Amino acid sequence: MNADVFKTAVILAGGKSSRMGFDKQFLRINEVRIMEKLIHELSKEFEDIIIVTNKPEEYKASENGIRIISDEIKEIGPLSGIYGGLKESKSKYVYFIACDMPNINLNYIKYIKKVLTNSKANACVAKREGKFEPFNAFYSIDILPKVEKLISLNRRSIAGLIDIIEPIFIEENVLKKYDYSFDMFMNLNSKEDLEVYIDKQL
Repeated sequence: MNADVFKTAVILAGGKSSRMGFDKQFLRINEVRIMEKLIHELSKEFEDIIIVTNKPEEYKASENGIRIISDEIKEIGPLSGIYGGLKESKSKYVYFIACDMPNINLNYIKYIKKVLTNSKANACVAKREGKFEPFNAFYSIDILPKVEKLISLNRRSIAGLIDIIEPIFIEENVLKKYDYSFDMFMNLNSKEDLEVYIDKQL
C-alpha cells in the first residue's frame, strides 16, 4: 500500500460537552487551542485533515488542506461523525480521533499503518482492560455500508459497529510499548480530566 491509502485523518468535534460545561472543540490550554495542536501534529502524517463539527460556521478552512464538514445526520452521536468522515475521505483508510483527545502519538499511528499494510482488515482498534478504544484508530471506507445500515436501524453504538466489522485489535502489551501510561487515549470529558491533563504538562 502506498501513502495515499492513509491520506485522510478526521477530528470529531460534534459532542455536546455537557460534563465539561463548555464546548470542548474550542478548548484552549496556555492560549493554545487543542484543536490547533491536533491539526499541527496530524499534518505530519496526513495530507488531508477533516474536522466534523456541529458548528461549521466557527471555522475557516485554511490553505493547508483542512476541510470542515458538519454532521449530515444529527443527534446520533459519534457514529454520525464516522459516517461523514468515511464518506468524505480521500483514502482507503481513515484515522479518527476526538477533539477532546489532546495526545497524538505519531509512532503509534505509524505502527498501525504498518499493521494494516500487511493485512486486509477493514479497521484497526486498540483494546485494553477488556474494552476497545474506538478512536485513535483507523477505519476503512469499505465499512461505510455497514455504518449506513446501523444508522438506518437507529443503532447508535460504536460497540455495535466494532462487532460487525471484525477489526484487528492491538492488545495492551503492544500499546504499552508506545505509551505505557495510555495517555494517547486520554479524553478530556470533565473539568477534573482537564486539571489532570494540565498537571501532567507542568
